[in-house]
Amino acid sequence: MDEIRSHSPADEEYTITVTVISQQGHCAFGHQVGDRVVLDGRSVQGEICLHALYSFLPKAFAMRYGARFPWLKDPDVATHACPDARNPVVFEIRRVKE
Repeated sequence: MDEIRSHSPADEEYTITVTVISQQGHCAFGHQVGDRVVLDGRSVQGEICLHALYSFLPKAFAMRYGARFPWLKDPDVATHACPDARNPVVFEIRRVKE
């Protein structure tokens, strides 16, 4: 008997890595280039400013479940700027197939 398998959102899950790629001015949290956090769907591993996390979480969540943004050259890599315009931290959001 053939096994019938339905498509579930879990089939499209990715681990998300977020890395600081640029930092100017004084980041009150202390982020520096190279800092990295991992979002695996169950936890956030690493230290991250809550203001930055809340600002990029919708994009990271969408990417985790396979969203495609037509303006990205690489559909697996996006950038996101911290909401502090005077002391900008820029993050690279990358999805990695689990």
